[in-house]
Amino acid sequence: MSRIQDQVKEYFSFELTHVDKNSKARAGVIRTPNGDIPTPVFMPVGTHGAVKALQPSVLEDMDTKIILSNTYHLHLSPGSDLIKKAGGLHKWMNWPRPILTDSGGFQVFSLQKKAIKEEGAEFRDQKGKSILLSPETSIEIQQNLGSDIMMAFDECIPYPASKKYTKDSIDRTHRWLDRCISSWTNPKQALFGIIQGSTYDEYRSECAEELIKRDLPGYAIGGVSVGEGPELMEKIVTYTAPLMPVDKPRYVMGVGNPEDLLMIWENGIDMSDCIIPTKFARGGTLFTNRGKIRIKHKNYRRDFYPIDPNCDCYTCKNFTRSYVKHLFDSNEILGAILATAHNIAFYKSLAERAREAILENRFTEFKKEFLENYNSSKNN
Repeated sequence: MSRIQDQVKEYFSFELTHVDKNSKARAGVIRTPNGDIPTPVFMPVGTHGAVKALQPSVLEDMDTKIILSNTYHLHLSPGSDLIKKAGGLHKWMNWPRPILTDSGGFQVFSLQKKAIKEEGAEFRDQKGKSILLSPETSIEIQQNLGSDIMMAFDECIPYPASKKYTKDSIDRTHRWLDRCISSWTNPKQALFGIIQGSTYDEYRSECAEELIKRDLPGYAIGGVSVGEGPELMEKIVTYTAPLMPVDKPRYVMGVGNPEDLLMIWENGIDMSDCIIPTKFARGGTLFTNRGKIRIKHKNYRRDFYPIDPNCDCYTCKNFTRSYVKHLFDSNEILGAILATAHNIAFYKSLAERAREAILENRFTEFKKEFLENYNSSKNN
């Protein structure tokens, strides 16, 4: 086993601050070379090195602690070598705070033109050129990017999957993980392993056991929110989370509905990410404490209230639903900007309120009250 696992402890750590007395929800702090991250935390997605429709300064003004970017997409354009020459992703995009990079494993799941083999995953880009993304190239790209947290290269198993497919896949993911570890040379970057296993408890358990043997800085639950539905997602998280080390950050990948976030936090998860708040914002769907608002609806033409009267974000303090609807109706870029700023602020507030409730041993009550309000009216 590489000495890198010991070296990284000088730069990266997790402190478990408190566990709610009435649930498994927990609060902690992740420490990285580019800043501390109070948990639970929701990470906005900046796939191509930018959170769509927002300047980095807006995210800093909100005190966003960490964002996520994607290895595969940055590899295609502009290329990680260029970003390395620019001083790394932090400097290149002028973001001084922590960054997590996905490994490209989700693209193994989501892209149609691919071939999965022992060497890695082979793709065709838009020009038809063949690209091999392997554990070694994934780590090389992420080290060129200089992210604070790198994800191991794995296969995000589709749903549904047979037991044989799942077993073969996790065995390969374990072999890929060892190749990731062998390629990992920068102790200032923490490497997280990803627990796969589809909907099968025995394979989730087997995968978790294998990953924990590698003594990584953090662990993630992957292969959820891939079409299995909320009930199976909760079953997977509820079963897998207790298998994860108590003293390491726990991450559920790709989960982003408010009700799902509350579920994973209740089960002791520290981190999550999703494109939902930003993608929905650009389509005119805004999150509030009383449910979602589809701002393009005619009802909002003469609505002079803020998006959410209980929100203190820039959008809600300065503009009305009527004005934001007008922006969308007029196809003004400002509509997407204000909507995205609001949704990111709403998600950040939700995580901060959850953390406060955990520290005060009232997370269960907080979750119940939030969901009662969130589901109280169905806005269209």
